[in-house]
Amino acid sequence: HTPLTMQALSQRQSACRTAASRNGTASSRKALICRAQTLDKTQLKAVYADLMTYVQSKSCNPIIVRLAWHDAGTYDASIKTWPECGGATASIRLDPEITHGANAGLRVALALLKPMKEKYPDVSYSDLFQMASAAAIEAAGGPKIPMRYGRRDVDDSGQCAKEGRLPDAAPPFGDGTKSPGDHLRRVFYRMGLNDQEIVALSGAHSLGRSRPDRSGHGVASTKYTEKGATPGGAGTSVGTPGGQSWTPDWLVFNNSYYTVMKAKNDADLLVLPTDAVLFTDEGFKPWATKYAEDEAVFFADYAVAHQKLSELGVQWVEGAPVTL
Repeated sequence: HTPLTMQALSQRQSACRTAASRNGTASSRKALICRAQTLDKTQLKAVYADLMTYVQSKSCNPIIVRLAWHDAGTYDASIKTWPECGGATASIRLDPEITHGANAGLRVALALLKPMKEKYPDVSYSDLFQMASAAAIEAAGGPKIPMRYGRRDVDDSGQCAKEGRLPDAAPPFGDGTKSPGDHLRRVFYRMGLNDQEIVALSGAHSLGRSRPDRSGHGVASTKYTEKGATPGGAGTSVGTPGGQSWTPDWLVFNNSYYTVMKAKNDADLLVLPTDAVLFTDEGFKPWATKYAEDEAVFFADYAVAHQKLSELGVQWVEGAPVTL
């Protein structure tokens, strides 16, 4: 798709300003939303290639995935107006959303992606965040996600998602639910996701750790994290040390999240209430069992669920969505 010309950009911005002047302050906010954003497929292809090596070189796969998920995961399907519905709009980069309790530590992820945004300025923040997450999964050994691009960013703090829309890991749950299963369903059903997708997306916890200074969960260090990570048992430590991981090789994407949850035989690995419920809840257990037994099935289902999550609440720019 050919990027918008400067004349077209000027005309669209002028139309937004005219609408705002006619309709007063309510439309002034909307003028920020309809501000034109370009779609440059050449830059999109180039940044994906760069991200595949950049994320691996920084060993930052887990926090990049978390950034994208916490941006998209604010979506509320019952709200029909954009951007009030939340979702993958890049509002997470703005105050006050980045300061929400669930987003503790994610300024690190924003700083990591800053060089990519500077190198590829025509790629929207929301595309960059979601693309980086997909690249992080693939680079860590996971499936290639069938991503689409052309997301529109929000640009004003007044457009940030409300706090409290992201899932909690353990009780007391902020939405008032009493059990982990009920909590997961209330949060993910609100986004339009189902039981299978909840279980498939949970498998991304094969990557990463929980740090007590950020989430309040886990321990300061284990035998798997005290020296960083050694992907595949290579012997060379990478990544920063500390925290408690769900899996032994926490920079490798595979189905080990399900296998270790099912085995329940390693006290050094993290098991939160919202993890354990996947093997006790009647709706979740068949999927968790299937994914523990068959990595190929998990990869296929995960790729579909990840793409769906990445498009929640998206408003596409003119000419979008596009694939690479």
